[in-house]
Amino acid sequence: MIVINVEIEDRRFENMSKTLPKIALGAWSWGAGAAGGDQVFGNHLFEADLKPVFEKAMECGLNLWDTAAVYGEGTSERILGSFVKDVNRESIILSTKFTPQIASDLLSAMQEMIDGSKKRLHTDVIDVYWIHNPMDVEKWTPDLIPLVKSGQIKTIGVSNHNLAEIKWANEILAAEGLKVSAVQNHYSLLHRSSERAGILDYCKESDITFYSYMVLEQGALTGRYSEENPFPEGTGRGEAYNPHLKGLTALIDELKTIGRRFDATPAQIATAWAIAKGTLPIIGVTKVHQVEEAAKAAKIELTADEISRLEMLGDETGVHTLREWEKEM
Repeated sequence: MIVINVEIEDRRFENMSKTLPKIALGAWSWGAGAAGGDQVFGNHLFEADLKPVFEKAMECGLNLWDTAAVYGEGTSERILGSFVKDVNRESIILSTKFTPQIASDLLSAMQEMIDGSKKRLHTDVIDVYWIHNPMDVEKWTPDLIPLVKSGQIKTIGVSNHNLAEIKWANEILAAEGLKVSAVQNHYSLLHRSSERAGILDYCKESDITFYSYMVLEQGALTGRYSEENPFPEGTGRGEAYNPHLKGLTALIDELKTIGRRFDATPAQIATAWAIAKGTLPIIGVTKVHQVEEAAKAAKIELTADEISRLEMLGDETGVHTLREWEKEM
């Protein structure tokens, strides 16, 4: 049995003593339903498939799990929660999201959604709670305040927000002595708009942890897919990436070349790049070997020249990976 313990960064949540690992594990592709693993990824994975994945992650020290109420209409949270209830709650960090687009018309819509999340996740407290999309910053940000003050959430995050919206949310929270402590945006070698917009710099200056999601572009940067072996047809990622697989060849080749120095896969090098940029990558996992690879990726240190070459090749692909729910930062 392979056991890899991930070194923990000296980085703590504002309102709790738990420490953050270098990598978060994503459960977006778990379960089925609207915005779920079947529709987006072409997966059909449930408890029996995923329990070994969860157990290996905890064994490796990867204990930060990211999900959302909207993923598979709650099935992602439900599957994760079925594992959470069997471990010491203090040994795990739970990150989930409020998605305005699926909120009810009730004044208590955020409370209603987090109540559902807590029930599915078998917990009374969410470690990191996010506003998933900036549908109305002024409307939704204040609703986070009573959740913090009542002890239902420990850390506030905003996802898919641009720099102005992040600052606006921070101003609203500051009036109550609170702050945005986490930002989660799409960030990869193909999509660096958050960096170019100054969001990474702002997060560093403001002691905000930047979570990078889709670091592997839903598998497009793993080297597994090509024109000869495309993504499954009829899936969100197939529609987004299959037309561009040829254009990714040079970048994938460089990821492989660098990987040979570390005995690492393209996915591990792309992940190590995101860590080197000062972000906390969220890596979707559905198999035990992916967890083991993620744990090893946390130990890879790239040179400045390797980082520069990867970014140059990423830019030269000309592949635009903005997805339907996103906007340019």
